Amino acid sequence: MKICYFDAFSGISGDMTVGALIDAGADWKTLESALRSLNLGASFRVEKTKRKGIAASKFTVESSDHTKHRHLPQIEKVILAGDLSVTARANALAVFERLGAAEAKSHDIPVEKVHFHEVGAVDSICDIAGACVALDSLGIEEIYSSRINVGSGTVNTEHGVLPVPAPATAELLKQKPIYSAGPETELTTPTGAALLAALASDFGPMPALRVTSQGFGAGDKDFPSQANVLRILIGERMNASENTTVSVIEANIDDSTPQVLGYAMERLLDAGALDVSLTPAFMKKNRPGALIRVIAAPELTEQLAAVLFSETTTLGLRIHTAERRVLARDIAEVVTSFGPVRVKYTQAGSFAPEYEDCRKLAAQNKVPLRTVIAEAEQAFRAQRN
Repeated sequence: MKICYFDAFSGISGDMTVGALIDAGADWKTLESALRSLNLGASFRVEKTKRKGIAASKFTVESSDHTKHRHLPQIEKVILAGDLSVTARANALAVFERLGAAEAKSHDIPVEKVHFHEVGAVDSICDIAGACVALDSLGIEEIYSSRINVGSGTVNTEHGVLPVPAPATAELLKQKPIYSAGPETELTTPTGAALLAALASDFGPMPALRVTSQGFGAGDKDFPSQANVLRILIGERMNASENTTVSVIEANIDDSTPQVLGYAMERLLDAGALDVSLTPAFMKKNRPGALIRVIAAPELTEQLAAVLFSETTTLGLRIHTAERRVLARDIAEVVTSFGPVRVKYTQAGSFAPEYEDCRKLAAQNKVPLRTVIAEAEQAFRAQRN
């Protein structure tokens, strides 16, 4: 499977996306031809530039059409009339539908009454359509994104001066991991946010992949403190499906009770920790204590650190990044005399019945847990043979 990973460490916009995809190998002639077929009277160019010493591609749309206000049906008509592939057309329409819903929610009006301001202009229509055409030309099957740097400060819009992220951008990125770093300016535009909200499968650390190309798309400004570029990595999925980068949070505790530590473990797992362990340890002055170790997705680090501070007596934590390798897993269901049991298995041949399924059936049927597990294992072997 071919994967595209958006590294939005300096935000994302529509033109940055197109530039990065071209830089990563998208066919320029295919892209230009598709955009010309939209009949918006625009011309297009891509040129090499640098941002803070990083070589990047800058995509520019030039047009004499100064129409800035379009309704969703008008934009959909333009896209449907263009010579785009089925996939590119469907993705472009999905992006605008997501954007329309966000604008409608932000202004509390029906979506059909939404006036697309900046994103109704020719350049924004071409940015979105161009990004979808470029992704399709590269054969991208799945899209992922890093946490998104949205910037800070204010931005001038048709609705006046608004805080960053703008209301529509914030609406599009609900439930997505965002942060603010760098210059006080808008780093993520509604167009860029809409592309990710509509097309990305997940947000966070990069999935395991074998990188085949990378591209950098330049933003308009050249900041003194950081490279104003969007990086895109393209590659083939490796045989691992979970995060390959995790945060490890640790603390040594010698003044807490087993009840408190047990409850803290439950709270950490409920808050999204991938794993929590307690290891007996002898501390300074020969005090018996425990090492509590939490493994988590990087975006949950602060949330889980807060749980540790609130639920234990620790005054400090150690946090570091580690690599994680996990084989891709599938789930099969087998039938036992006690009831159905899900079994997790890998293509390498390893498998294990789901503990919670077996525990529940053991309690319901008043039989030993190991009996249910053994029968589930036998049923799985028979099913696979």
